[in-house]
Amino acid sequence: MSENVLLAESPLVITVAPNGAYKTHADHSAVPLTPAALAAEARACLDAGAAMMHMHVRREDGRHSLDVTDYRTALAAVKQAVGDELLVQVTSEAAGIYRAHEQIAMVRELRPEAVSIGLREIAVPDIPEGELAAFLQWLAVEGVMTQIILYDVADVQRLQSLRERGLMPPGAWSVLFVLGRYTAGQTSSPRDLLPFLQAFDQSLPWAMCAFGREEHACATAAAALGGHVRVGFENNLKLRDGKVAPGNAALVAQAAEGARVLGRPLADAADARRLYSKVR
Repeated sequence: MSENVLLAESPLVITVAPNGAYKTHADHSAVPLTPAALAAEARACLDAGAAMMHMHVRREDGRHSLDVTDYRTALAAVKQAVGDELLVQVTSEAAGIYRAHEQIAMVRELRPEAVSIGLREIAVPDIPEGELAAFLQWLAVEGVMTQIILYDVADVQRLQSLRERGLMPPGAWSVLFVLGRYTAGQTSSPRDLLPFLQAFDQSLPWAMCAFGREEHACATAAAALGGHVRVGFENNLKLRDGKVAPGNAALVAQAAEGARVLGRPLADAADARRLYSKVR
């Protein structure tokens, strides 16, 4: 770990990803699709040990949305339910619907406290390198807590190249390692984390998300190695014993139990803000 912080003294940030861009009630009746449902899930997951929510919003027909009004409505509902006790991170995910310029425009208009951005979704030929650098500069100047989503070692290397070349200035950056892909029957393994850590220079806080019932094993491995974790229905519906989880809070509670076994304290939202808002 960086900065000579003992693992046992480093609070674990548990982020809940309660719905994602694709899950519906056909997948699980407890997938939250409305602002009211997100607010109720925020309360339950906070009580279970989450410090942060990774938020997707939906249109009235249930489709993935990056509409700023949809986000503001959902953010207001969650704030009414939990105040500032959860750090809410919005997604800029394309989900096969939005183009890079639309994703960037949404983030600029919404000016969220925290956002996740897929590197391979914005660092594309449609966006000239100068425009990408200007967006990254804006995020840094605005102090938006920005988590860059990385899918493989090539993504890690590309991110580090952007930083080395000065196109990604010091800011409130962190990274998320995605262990696996959105494919039928995908089950991630803790071993999937190793290539990321071997390639990563440890210059930024990192977290991981995983697919399938091994999500809990992956989360515990990440916590043991000094990282942070994202769990929830976006990528996994099952508990570690293979049973379908009754709700996202049960997956959060599992991750919290893993942290206790490791002797790692749980972060609250204030801890998460201190970690993710630090300029690096």
